[in-house]
Order: sequence, then C-alpha cells, then structure tokens
Amino acid sequence: MLAMNEAAARILATAAPTPPETLPLHDALDRFAATDVHASVAVPPWDNSAMDGYAVRAVDTGPGASLALTGVVGAGSVGGPVGPGEAVAIMTGAPMPPGADAVVIVEDTDGATEGRVTLTTAVSPDENVRREGGDLAHGDLVVAAGQRLTPARLGLLAAVGHADVQVRVRPRVAVLATGDEIVRPGQPLGPGQIHSSNPYALVGLLRTLGADATDLGDAPDDLEGLVALLQTALHHDAVVTTGGVSVGRFDLVKEAFARLGVDMAFWKVRMKPGKPLAFGTLRRGGHTTALFGLPGNPVSCMVNTHVFVAPWIRACLGMATPFPARVRARMAGDLHERPGRAKLLRVTLESTPDGLLARSTGPQGS
Repeated sequence: MLAMNEAAARILATAAPTPPETLPLHDALDRFAATDVHASVAVPPWDNSAMDGYAVRAVDTGPGASLALTGVVGAGSVGGPVGPGEAVAIMTGAPMPPGADAVVIVEDTDGATEGRVTLTTAVSPDENVRREGGDLAHGDLVVAAGQRLTPARLGLLAAVGHADVQVRVRPRVAVLATGDEIVRPGQPLGPGQIHSSNPYALVGLLRTLGADATDLGDAPDDLEGLVALLQTALHHDAVVTTGGVSVGRFDLVKEAFARLGVDMAFWKVRMKPGKPLAFGTLRRGGHTTALFGLPGNPVSCMVNTHVFVAPWIRACLGMATPFPARVRARMAGDLHERPGRAKLLRVTLESTPDGLLARSTGPQGS
C-alpha cells in the first residue's frame, strides 16, 4: 500500500502535455496557454494623455498663466507641435503632441475663451501623461505557458496585437460509474438502489479543471459488460471509473483492468477517505490511456479526484504547479488519527488574528 504522496507522484509521472491548437481569442476563454506569449507592441504604444485637458510645456504653467490655444487632439488623431506659451486641447487617450510634456486637466483652467486658456495651477513634467510602454514594453511576457486564459488575460492579448492564441487541447476524459445498485436521476428506484450521483459531480469538476469530460453511463456488476464498455473508451486520454474497486465480490474494476492488459502502477493508498484507489496505464497503437479506478463512495470519489486526477489534468494542460497551494491552519478541536495514514478532512477556513482557523464541516464518514 502506497503513501499518498508517492501515489500522486506515480500518477503525475504518466502525464504529458496535450498537443497545441490555435484558437481565436473569443474561443479561448478558460483554455490554457501552450506557449509563452510576449507583447508585440508596447502598451501604451505612444505617450498619451491620461485626462481630458490641455497639453502644455510644464515650464509655462502656473496660477494665472495664459496660453495660446493652437489646436485640438482627439483620440485617434495626432496634433501639431506645442511651442513656448502654447497649449493644445487634448482628450483622454489621445497622443501627446510634440513639445508638450504635461497635461493640465480641464478643472484647473477657465475652460478656454477667445483662443486662450488660463490656468489656475502649475503642473510638473509627466503629470497626467501615460508614457509609451508604461504598462508593457515591447517583448514583455504577457501570458506564461500553462496559465488559464481569463477574461483579463484575453484582453491583454488583444491589447498587444494578438488575434489568436495557442492553447493546449483539452485532455479527453471518460467517466464510467459501476454497480447494479445505481440508477440515474429521474428513474424509479428499485429495492436496494440509489441514484447515481458521482458522474454528475465528476464530469462537472473535470470540466472546470479544463478537461473535455464525457459521461459514458453506468456499467452493471458484470465483468464482460464492464470490459466491453471500457474498450469503447480507450481512445480517451483518461478513463475514470467509480465504484467496484475494493475487495467485495462484485468489485470488478481491477479484474477488468487486468483483462484489458493495463499496466497497474498501484492499488490502495494509505489515506482516508479514498484508500481503494487503482491506477494504471494502457498503451495501444501509439496512444496511452490513464485509467483511474476511484471508490464509489461520493466523498472518497471526490477526494481522490482532487488529490490525484486534478494534478494529472493540470500537468496535461502544461501547468507548472499541478498541485494546489497549501496553507497552514490551526484546527478548532482535537484530532485523533492512526499514525502512518493520511487523513483528509473537510473543513471551512476562518481568518483570525492568530492566523487561519480550520473548522470541521461535520461528520467525516466516507
């Protein structure tokens, strides 16, 4: 039986980044960048006004200073030069005209009358001016390989001139629930039956992680039928089964994996919940499929998905740190656990003056 960290390491060693594909930005939301992306232009691309006002030479400004108004510069246009004693009306975002080194905001003037504008204050060089490359210089890293493309990152890519982006193909993951006792929601329950919930939680979680997850349905407690269903899923990058992986008479997943020729990496992990986990890989025709046999208990199933399946998917998507960040917290209440086994608890975190406080969500049965 493996320690939890060793099991996670063995699984992660089988993950390989999926191939890249190029998508237009509108289709790339929540995908993962396949390569580093650098700014092809500076942001801003030229010196521009940060406010509506008047482009001036700072040396000409001060309370009561009267400047000749020689032009107007709107966004998307270019104005003529500003000489001594001159000012040009300028809009937010418009390029700074040659000779001007500051902007006096409209509120600090008389609003301009008869071709002149009178100032009520002085400004310093660069005041109310956004300089070329102040946000991003040409060649700066905009998005790193493995980063999720959020709306803000898509906006950045557009701002630096990229119309499309290379992303990792979503890893294809098939989900298969097992057991005669499970019935899909909406169907009547027979004696001893329960509604099948794991596929809905699993597919949802896998999709939020970035996978292309498919629900294959439910397999009965029949070895031949289970093997046949698994055969149909081997073109996926991973197959995740739930249930049938312990030591009961109808726990057939391990036997089905063996029938298929799966190279088993391990079975069982020293942890609670989630001990009866099976994992292996199967290579056929140049394609390798990872097979995860997860417990049928919903808590154990979701814990194993977070601890083992999620890092594998993140690695396939090129994330540099596939494991989630850890934080240290103080437990509210005593813990009693057998040495040598990892115990994973569901808790809520509360910020206190002494740091994070973890509170149990309630009974921890699995």
